[in-house]
Amino acid sequence: MADGLLSRAPGIPAAEAEVTATPPGARRLPWWAAVLLVFVASRVVTTVILLIFASVQSANAFSGAQPSYGQLGIYWDGIWYQQIAFFGYPRELPRDAAGNVTENAWAFLPLYAWLSQGVSLVTRLPYAVAAIAVSVLSSAGAALLFHRMLSLRLSPGAALWGVTLFCFAPLSPILQVGYAEPLQLLLLMAALLLVMQRRYLWTLPLILVMGFTRPTGLAFALFLGLHLVQRVLARRTEPLPRGQILQILGAGAASVAVGFAWSAIAAVVTGDLRAYMDTELAWRSGYIGQSDLIPFTPWFLAADFGVRFATGAARPLSLVVGALLVLAGVVVLTLILLSRAVRRLGPELRLWSLSYAVYLLAVFFPQSSTFRLLMPLFPVLGAVQPRHPLARAGVLTLCVALQVAWVAACWWVVAPDWSPP
Repeated sequence: MADGLLSRAPGIPAAEAEVTATPPGARRLPWWAAVLLVFVASRVVTTVILLIFASVQSANAFSGAQPSYGQLGIYWDGIWYQQIAFFGYPRELPRDAAGNVTENAWAFLPLYAWLSQGVSLVTRLPYAVAAIAVSVLSSAGAALLFHRMLSLRLSPGAALWGVTLFCFAPLSPILQVGYAEPLQLLLLMAALLLVMQRRYLWTLPLILVMGFTRPTGLAFALFLGLHLVQRVLARRTEPLPRGQILQILGAGAASVAVGFAWSAIAAVVTGDLRAYMDTELAWRSGYIGQSDLIPFTPWFLAADFGVRFATGAARPLSLVVGALLVLAGVVVLTLILLSRAVRRLGPELRLWSLSYAVYLLAVFFPQSSTFRLLMPLFPVLGAVQPRHPLARAGVLTLCVALQVAWVAACWWVVAPDWSPP
């Protein structure tokens, strides 16, 4: 294989023989053709699902009844990105009668909107079509990179199956709508692949671009810190030159800087030091009212709210039950990351999954968009390797059924709608 982004990482063992063998049909295709064939098949399925829902969609705040695919594709946050593309960001923060900051464009980073608008201007396509095209092309690139990442650890067949799960996953409709997640996943997979290949300097431009696509800078900084610790502990089996230490530290510093950059930019433009923070907090005020961010409390607050909403339980019972639910989730994720199947993926993908989970636990208030924000935990899909063809068919059938359920619950608009994606 030619040297470059797709070359095998030093110190990475050859694919393990016990993992699922390459399907006979895939042997006749180059790896990239097999991946793209899976990707196209998955997009056909998901497009049919979205079009069926569009055919029964009633008029709503985003479009009229029975919207076109382009209109449907920029529902919800897609409208925010479109507004950013055309109008930019407000210099004065919108506030309610009590003076609290309300939902506004500062919650969304600019790169995806600007790239989509650039494609629109160059091709003269409508913004919605350009945005969806950016997402689809980004998703295709992400699928190719995910295959390369898994191929460093797994057999070709196992890697292709992991990509298949990624393409057909319950949240995969996001891969072809006007959201920034596909571009984020493309950049993230490229950065993780470079770390696996020990090409740390090449991660710097990706870190900077990724940091203005979705908020991942601080999570990636934590990942690089844990990665450095892991490299130090493993230096007897894999040497750790001083130059690589400096490169990892430099990439980590860049990740920290870009993690706080958008908050600083919002503060300078609006003249309000808390512009970004208060904007983000506005999205949870409808659930728990106005409150400040205390790290590692949002999930417990959300669980308390959810228990009270679902059962009518009063405090302190709702606090105790909610806390137990959150701790149970932490235990389950820990067991998953410690499992043999996930360990087979290598330390880099496990440490990234851990870092991103810690980041979400620290700052994110979970609600209906939680599933979408879990998409950067994609590496764990590579660990799901059923051996029997009927088992694999069953998993794919379940994925498609859950796509339908997610589109019905989150993307399809039925007023009053309390479950945005």
